[in-house]
Amino acid sequence: MNKITSQLTDFFSQHPRWLVLTGAGISADSGIPTYRDNSGTWLRNRPIQHQEFIQQRESRQRYWGRSMIGWPNVRDARCNANHSALADFERSGRTTLIVTQNVDRLHQAAGSEHVVDLHGRLDRVRCLDCGAGYERDRVQHELEKLNPRHRDFEAMARPDGDADLSAQQVSNVKIWDCEACGGVLKPDVVFFGGTVPKERVIRCQEALTAADGLLVIGSSLQVFSGFRFCRQALEQGKPLVILNEGATRADDIASLKINARALTLFREVTASLAPLMQHRSLQGTHHG
Repeated sequence: MNKITSQLTDFFSQHPRWLVLTGAGISADSGIPTYRDNSGTWLRNRPIQHQEFIQQRESRQRYWGRSMIGWPNVRDARCNANHSALADFERSGRTTLIVTQNVDRLHQAAGSEHVVDLHGRLDRVRCLDCGAGYERDRVQHELEKLNPRHRDFEAMARPDGDADLSAQQVSNVKIWDCEACGGVLKPDVVFFGGTVPKERVIRCQEALTAADGLLVIGSSLQVFSGFRFCRQALEQGKPLVILNEGATRADDIASLKINARALTLFREVTASLAPLMQHRSLQGTHHG
């Protein structure tokens, strides 16, 4: 056992229960691209912003035009060994909650039961005017009927379920509006510049208070919605362990940062952990 593996094993032994925060890196092996490179630099076009989607029909055309091409990549993605390892980690009694910044629902597909989709879920769509809800596949069907020629486009998929298409390719996209009221439809996700619902944040904060530490997997933590929990762990004097192949916003406050082979090491270490005894799980629940 090398030094890094030994350190990670020791952390899991000394601190039995964790709030786990995951990012795009954990889904990369499922074919869903990450937002940033190892230095934290954007890899693709600027993502859709909340206000521009709300205020500009052209922005909604651009989003739905790109989403028509990119959505099937997310819909058809399958959970990978990282998701399965975390599901086993949960079943062994070692998590108070899994908080994911991803919108792909792959943790649930792998069998994890206690998950907060911090930024929402891409498989659902909501009307901003009347609140009606739709399955994303239903919206896909309607968009394809309105834009039959659009289905022939090909483009590189992006992590938020859209694709890199040119402005010209999306300029004539016809948008499907809410069939109940004619209102604006928006995927049930938090766009950049949007706000995570308060009740989600509170649930995550309470789970961190009940945990022995915070474990971050596959996130650069550049977005405040996830980074805030690192600051909370620091304030509560709890260990912060980061497993991410690349720089993160919280590297300077981490108790342990693993870069190279981070996810592989997590799978190897967790596979060797014995499930916690029930009384120890209960003790972990009341810790903090």
